Parts: sequence; C-alpha cells; structure tokens
Amino acid sequence: MSYNIYPVIPTELFCDDYIVKVNGESAELNTARVSAVPFNRRWPGHQRQIEQTEPAQFLSLETDEPLNFEIIPKKPFECVNIRPKSLGIVPELENGVIRFTLDKPAYFTVEPYGRHNALHIFADPVKNYDIDKNSPSVIYFGKGEHDVGLIELHSNQTLYLDEGAVVYACVRALDAENIKILGHGILDNRKNKEEILFEANEKNNTQAVDNAVRRHTVQLEYCTNVEIDGITIRHSLVYNIRPIGCKGLNIRNVKIIGCWRYNTDGIDMHNCVGVRISDCFLRTFDDSICVKGFDCYYKGDVAAAVRAAMYRNGKSYDMFEDVIIERCVIWNDWCRCLEIGAETKAEEIRDITFRDCDLIHLTHTALDCSNVDYADVHHVTFKDIRIECDEDIPAPLIQTCDDEEYKNPNPEYMPDIINIYTMYHPEYSKGSEDRRGRNRDFLFENIDVFGDKTVKIKVSGYDDAHKTERIRIKGFKLNGSPVRDESELKLMRGAFTEDICFEKIK
Repeated sequence: MSYNIYPVIPTELFCDDYIVKVNGESAELNTARVSAVPFNRRWPGHQRQIEQTEPAQFLSLETDEPLNFEIIPKKPFECVNIRPKSLGIVPELENGVIRFTLDKPAYFTVEPYGRHNALHIFADPVKNYDIDKNSPSVIYFGKGEHDVGLIELHSNQTLYLDEGAVVYACVRALDAENIKILGHGILDNRKNKEEILFEANEKNNTQAVDNAVRRHTVQLEYCTNVEIDGITIRHSLVYNIRPIGCKGLNIRNVKIIGCWRYNTDGIDMHNCVGVRISDCFLRTFDDSICVKGFDCYYKGDVAAAVRAAMYRNGKSYDMFEDVIIERCVIWNDWCRCLEIGAETKAEEIRDITFRDCDLIHLTHTALDCSNVDYADVHHVTFKDIRIECDEDIPAPLIQTCDDEEYKNPNPEYMPDIINIYTMYHPEYSKGSEDRRGRNRDFLFENIDVFGDKTVKIKVSGYDDAHKTERIRIKGFKLNGSPVRDESELKLMRGAFTEDICFEKIK
C-alpha cells in the first residue's frame, strides 16, 4: 500500500489559494487558467480577455490506499461542496480547515467558493507502465520543463511523460498503428499560438474562425490501436484530443484542465470505430466529449473534400460506431457535456453508450444530439448519469464586442438536460445542404438530476422523412427520488417526432 504525490514544476502562472496536506504530508499544487464566466464569441482575431478567466489549483498524485486530506483555504468560507457527490465524501469543517478521507483513487473538486476558485484533486490509481526510456521506440520526457513544439508519432512508438514532466508541445500522428501516449506528466499547450492570416472584424462575428491557423493539442488521423493513459493536458489552444477516422482507441485516466481559450473542446472524435473512454476528468470551456461526423471546415468544395476524407486510400470512414464512454467526471464552463454532433457527416452513427458519468457543473445542454448533417443516428444509450445543477447557474452568452461585460440575464436559468434534434444550420451544414439525418432508438435510463429547478427535455425532428423517433426515457430521478409522472418534468415533443415514451418507475 502506498501513495505518491507528483513533483510540481513552477511555471509563470501561479496562485496560492490553498494549503493541502495528505496523510500529514504537505503537498505542492499545480496551477491552470480556467474560464470564470460563460462568455463566448466567434474568434475576432485575438483571444479572450484575461478578465474572463481565473487561476485554479490542482493536486496530482497516485494511490492504492485510503488518504486523509487536510485542506486550508486561504480566504474565508462558510461551507464546502465536494463533487461529484456520488463519491459520498462528507467533509468535516473546523476552524477554517476541511478534513475528509478518500477511500479510493478518484478525480474530484473541493469547492468552498461555489463555481469559482475550486481545488481540483486528481488521485490516479497506481500503475507501472513498464517503460524502457532508452528504447528507440520510446520518446521519453523526465522531470522538468521541455519546450518541444511538435511531436510526431509513428507506428509502434510510445510517448512517455514521466511524473514531474511539463512538455510544451502538440502531438500529431497520421496513418500510424500501435501508438501510445502514457505517463503522469503534463502535456502543456500554452505556448501554442494562432497564426494570423488576415485582420478580422472584432464586432458581431457570426462565422467560424477562418482568419487563423490553429493546431489541436493531440490530433490523431487514420490511426489504429491507440492508447492514451494517465496524462494531464493543460491550456489547450483548440481541441484537447481530436481523433479522426481512428480504429481501436482507448483513453483512460486522462485529466483535462486549463481550457479557457475559444473552442477548447475536450475529446472530439470524427468517424471512429471501437472507442473506449473511461475514468477521465474533463474541465472544458467548449464541448466536453463529442461523437462527430466529418465537419465543414474545408476550403472550396466542401462535399468533395468530405468525400476524399471519408473514402481515403481505398478505405471507408463513413461510419462512427462501437463507442463506450464511462466513469468520467465532466465540468463544462460554456457548452455541451456529452454530445453527438453537431457535425454529423457520416452515413451512420450507431451503438454509442455513455454510462456511469458525473456532470458536476454545466451551463448548456447536458445530454445532446445535434444532427445538422445527414447521419442516421441510432441505438444510442445514456445510462446512470448523475447531473449536479448549481443553485445559480450562469447562462452561456455570446459576447458581441470587446467592451461588453458578462451579466447573467436570468438568475432562474436552467440548462436543457436532454436535447435531441435534426436541423439545417447555415454554417455547420455546409456541403450537405440537400441531405438531412434522422435520430432513432435512443434510451435514457437512470438519469438523476440534482437541483431545484424544472428539468427540461426537448425532442424534435426535421420533416416526415427525417423524424426523431423511438426515444425511451426510463427510470428518471430528481434528487435521488424516482419521477412518478411525466408532469414532474417539462418534456417538449416538437414537430416530426414519434414514439417518445416516458416510462414510470414501478
């Protein structure tokens, strides 16, 4: 039985909100910059104002034994929440000290100030990766800072970030097989900057970014047998992990934090097959985990570009199937938590399961299917999902100009818990204007919403040929208690829907 607190490498970003002891041992904390308000906009040629962000601390360690925590927040507080609540941690408060025991590895937050200035704790399971750092197939980074820029992975290579390593880099792999990204170090993307192509109008931008080149933190294209395990990703410029046309993708025990720049999604995947994502923590500004078809961001003939990407080198990448996403903790600061879409350029998106996940903060839709292209989306399950809604939830807004400040327009705001729809979007549907998709055979089982506001569920289709149908909502709960009648929820059945069934708990 043992535990190990990972070394901390100081960077230029630093805050000092907490004193933490683990089993009586003082623990050093890392810092990340996170979003403070849900204020977004189409990128106008510069990044978000720092005033819309705040520093947050996180502790990283591994353990295979119970741990006693003693946490002293340096600012006064009255009460504390530890999320996810499903961990069942009930802290003791005495003279400004928070004490509790963690029985098993877990990723969670300690929140004496509500949504702001939270302490994030990442307690990994103990794991021996059995890496030979001198092997020619291993790209190894040990304790310390490493300013690398771009790491390109090739078949049968392993990128290993040891504990205490801070690697400033993007990672890319194309047509590779049997690749791994492992370790308990930090992949830091803060030095990744946009390449500005031309000046953009800063006011009232409504279209996607096309005046800059931006690189995702981890981009995997047409790769087979990929493993990502244990790492922390901090300060992404755009998506944290973006697999495209991959087969056999396993992502475990990954922690994502520091997402405050525009379009900082968590794990967004495009037309992959055989995906397993488990036991991860994602605090993202934009969408957290997305199952997508190909998107519309191509120059010229979008439909031709999508065909070339979808049927590449004599192989087909026109399906997204066989996906299990489980035991993940999600904190979303602006957009959707668990999503299919919005881009759905695929013939089918099927056999997708989200299960046993905790959504600890949200501002937008919790469980979503935004079908804006032509995929037949079917046999999708959301099961055993726990959704914690704050007493006051700031509504996500679009900023129209630099001098506009965030003000929550509705103190009673409540995000949609479920939203399933098919639509035409003038931007996202580019290249598929003449085709629409459909949504069918969805199961929402044992969804538990904690909060005191009315739960909204929305379901709609597009037309008679593109319906949303055969949707089952089974075993829904509010604050742990079964919902006995549909009237306890606000279930909105829109146009072109059929067989939308709410099943009471017997």
